[in-house]
Amino acid sequence: MQSPKRHDPRKAILYARVSTDEQARNGYSLAQQIEALRDYTAREGYDVLEEVTDPGQSGASLERPGMDRVRDLVATSGVSVVLAQDRDRFSREPAYTYLLKREFEEHGCKMRALNDRGDDSPEGELMDGVFDQFAKFERAKTAERTRRGRLQKARKGKLVRNSRAHYGFEYDETGERYLVNEEEMAVVRRIFRLVSSGSSLHSVKRSLEVDDVPPPGNGDKVRGRYWHVTFLRRVVDDDVYKPHAFDEIAGLVAEGLLASEVAARLNEASSYGIFWFNRIRTTRKRVSKAGSNGKEYRWQKKTHRNPRDQWVAIPVPYAGISREVVEAAREMVRYNTAPPKKGRRFWEIPSGVVRCGGCGNAMRQRINIAGERVYAYYRCPRLILLGKDACSPERLRTNHRAEEIEREVWSNISDFMKDPEQLRGDIDRMIELEKKGSHGDPDREEKAWLDKLAEVNRMRRSYQDQAAKGYMTFDELGAALSELEESRKSAERELQIVRNRLERVEQLERDKNALCEDYFGMAPDALDSLAPEERHDFYKMVRLGVVIYPNCDLEISWAGGEGILFSTSDSTLQ
Repeated sequence: MQSPKRHDPRKAILYARVSTDEQARNGYSLAQQIEALRDYTAREGYDVLEEVTDPGQSGASLERPGMDRVRDLVATSGVSVVLAQDRDRFSREPAYTYLLKREFEEHGCKMRALNDRGDDSPEGELMDGVFDQFAKFERAKTAERTRRGRLQKARKGKLVRNSRAHYGFEYDETGERYLVNEEEMAVVRRIFRLVSSGSSLHSVKRSLEVDDVPPPGNGDKVRGRYWHVTFLRRVVDDDVYKPHAFDEIAGLVAEGLLASEVAARLNEASSYGIFWFNRIRTTRKRVSKAGSNGKEYRWQKKTHRNPRDQWVAIPVPYAGISREVVEAAREMVRYNTAPPKKGRRFWEIPSGVVRCGGCGNAMRQRINIAGERVYAYYRCPRLILLGKDACSPERLRTNHRAEEIEREVWSNISDFMKDPEQLRGDIDRMIELEKKGSHGDPDREEKAWLDKLAEVNRMRRSYQDQAAKGYMTFDELGAALSELEESRKSAERELQIVRNRLERVEQLERDKNALCEDYFGMAPDALDSLAPEERHDFYKMVRLGVVIYPNCDLEISWAGGEGILFSTSDSTLQ
């Protein structure tokens, strides 16, 4: 029979907890708590077994490494009392405090705080319970007061400095305003310019890394080397970089998302970005899991978007990026998403490039998974829909292995890339094809759409004048302006398409020599070391074309190349 633990009536554990840096700055630090407990145990003659601290831990949960240590010591070390400076250091939830109290009592240990009001009598326990409820109420009141204070501050047009500033901005001395960081904002403008002109996010990432542009640092300004595509996507989608004219600011006031007194302080001739406060609600809680070294702790974060009527708009300085560029970049991100992935593999050849030689349709990327093996194929959609003889009665193969197609394509493309002079001529032809890609003279197209926008603006002012003179009702004005807004958006989209085409031509002309040096002059081993993502981007740039015939013959071409670059009459893909 196991002998019971011997309890030393003067053996104590000291416990201190602090939840935030703010509490520490207000004098509720771990050191201050431990010092007060040491003074008390010295006066009372306690023998301190261990001092346990829980830095940065919330009292709303028992998932705390320090508290776990206290509970283990109580269960195994014959401790007579666990001491804390205040009762809410144990927990800010009365149910948790009661649970700890009963658990400690089962091991012959008491839980004491320097601010206890009662004793072990029923009346004393009742009094302590009342104060525990007051502590919970105070915690809820403090949280609500903080939330409302931040909300009121945001409604006055002031930023709440509880996170790192957006890339390209920095806080002023008060922490309530943004200032433009010109060094970083130049990088932001470069990101928007590249994306709006057709570059993929991965290409932008690679471009920044090749030029050794440092990515955003963490809270300590420690920077790494690599950019992340998810960060670039957030930049493109964030309204702090999108210019909002004064009529849009007035629209936010009408929606109740911006206070009129804040809008009145703005310059009507200027544009502003919008920092959205209270758009996302984030909740965090501490959770534990079993790890190699025992129990490990981590924060579990959940976010959800609040309804739009709860958002608060805070105007910030203009980022120096035109509205057309921002909207074009967002369109590119929306419709030219990350390179397609099917199953658990990266498709090196862009979607839609591989076509069926029998019917001309783009072949579909298909996946079969058997255990841990992933089998990727190209297959004609007509064959899927219409059956065995849809494309050709002479069809020799139903599915074409993707790995074999990709290997064959790159093997032949890399051979052509070893002749930079020929390929420089191909790029020149590709530039000419890009120029001819419009429906007419691009300069004339641009002027036509600019005239259309000017006409829309004239009609808008005319309708507003008619409404002001009483010739139109507000309902009629709203309907007319809504129709004009659709025309404006359509004209701006078409104008941006023309400008994107011109920008792409200019970019190709500027980068022609660099492209030849980056890709075409590479040594064979360097070409073979290109990552699938880099090959993917190169294929998109040169407008790769791949045709697979029913008998497995393969043809490869690209824009600017004269005729077929490679063709096989006998299948090498068996």
